[in-house]
Amino acid sequence: MKTQFLLAAALAGLSLPAATAPVMAQAAATADAAVPRGKGSYQDLLAVWNEFLAWRGSGSARTPDWSAGAMAAERTAMAGFIARVEDMNVAAMDRGQRAEWLSARAKMLEHHFLLEVAKPWERDPGFYVDKLLSIGFAELPVKGDALAALKTRLADVPRLTAVAKANLKNVPGDYADLALHNIDTADGVGHGHPYRPVPPPGVLGWLDDLAARAKTQQPALLPDIRKARASVVDFQAWLKAGRPTMTAKAGVGKARFDWYLKNVKLLPYNSDQLMVLGARETQRLWSIHALEEHRNRKEAALNLPTTPEDYQARKDRSMKLIREWIAREEIITVPEDIGELYINVPWIVRPDGPNFWEQVQYRDPTPDLLHATLPGHAFDGQMARRDKRPIRGRIGDGVRAEGWGVYLEEAAQKLGFLEDRPRVRELIDIFGIFRAVRIAGDIELQLNRKTVPEVVADWMKWTPWLDTNVARVDAEIYLRRPPGYGLGYTVGMIEMQKLLADRRHQLGDKFVLKQFHDEFMAAGRLPMSVIRYDMTGFDDEVRNFWKRDPLPAE
Repeated sequence: MKTQFLLAAALAGLSLPAATAPVMAQAAATADAAVPRGKGSYQDLLAVWNEFLAWRGSGSARTPDWSAGAMAAERTAMAGFIARVEDMNVAAMDRGQRAEWLSARAKMLEHHFLLEVAKPWERDPGFYVDKLLSIGFAELPVKGDALAALKTRLADVPRLTAVAKANLKNVPGDYADLALHNIDTADGVGHGHPYRPVPPPGVLGWLDDLAARAKTQQPALLPDIRKARASVVDFQAWLKAGRPTMTAKAGVGKARFDWYLKNVKLLPYNSDQLMVLGARETQRLWSIHALEEHRNRKEAALNLPTTPEDYQARKDRSMKLIREWIAREEIITVPEDIGELYINVPWIVRPDGPNFWEQVQYRDPTPDLLHATLPGHAFDGQMARRDKRPIRGRIGDGVRAEGWGVYLEEAAQKLGFLEDRPRVRELIDIFGIFRAVRIAGDIELQLNRKTVPEVVADWMKWTPWLDTNVARVDAEIYLRRPPGYGLGYTVGMIEMQKLLADRRHQLGDKFVLKQFHDEFMAAGRLPMSVIRYDMTGFDDEVRNFWKRDPLPAE
């Protein structure tokens, strides 16, 4: 707790006063007085939360045209949810329930921000392109309800493109360029796309892929596919014609970004402080990478595999070593029935060679398996699906999810897992570097200081092996998603390390790493500051979150 106070003061450029027990006690009393004391109970919180989730989940069915009138009604309904959740007697709740209230309200404010500021249905052509892309992913042949649903989706393409033309206004150039790219160009990464040895080029390529499969598997679908494709081509021409006038700002601006960091992401840092953290982490990781390279200078280089069988053998070996290490070193509890877990990065032979993720994963799968499979995302997701609690089991936070994954990479190094594989430690450094430089890129995109091509160039300058495709796809995700996702990887890792330090110091000799990790997993996927409050009782961060700030004007 003291360490965090020193860091916060240093980041803010403040001199530290001499802290005394009475001052700390007074601060705690003041903070508790700020906890909301409305009328609602914890059961009322659960009721409004369940209603909100059901309402949010039915959004597209409720407002299929995203018209001005429909979205005005959405904003009115959202204001009602916020008013209800803020009229709760949070002061009467226990600490765990208070943590859930903060997390539930943050999710509501995230949707509030989407409706009031982001407005992708009127600012982002990619909002519609994303919906068009997934149509081509359909597996064939289909029959019954699945066939009817696919025919409905194909027939709906002309309506969707017409709605896009009617709604889109104040479109940023970056958004338009990314949408045009995704219509007819393979993104080179394939997040969530079905596997193809040669990735189809964008929406049009996936519709052509669907048509090629339909030709032999379900020819009756070909007329519907061709009509859908023609509508996409027409929308592409409309975008190209209007592109010269699409010059709005893509980012949300500093005031609104800082509001989002505090009120939605519940982070104890503003954008200026995060820029300092990002620069420091980039320097730290490059320095330890330089030392690691020197230490390993006489070790054989890690070569790329030449066959899919070689790559599969590397994955199998790495997964076996990770499972054995977790059990032997008592890292975290893995239930016996977890079974096989999803693994990222399929085998693809690219004309220009492997992309960034493949350069690392193909050489040794360990870094990405730790982050994305076990004990990272795939395991984390399995554990979350087992959680049936009404709030903790139905919530997620990007800083929490990505921070856990990044923390595991460096933790494995420190725990000695890679002592016999020194070159793999260099790969983890490279992963860390790319995540650290994202902080500045994410912020500069949202503050309208740089464009996507400029951020891509910055990232490629600092990150070994980084290619244009991976950099552009990541920049697109962090610009178009709710703000602050890109910075969540490294900042989440910092927050995870803070929690580890606090808990170790708090428990002293009673601290057990496996128990710490199990308790963290059991807390659910709440925001990191809330998990810290929930696990330690320290309220120095959450005391600033009880009262919502007004959303700044542009």
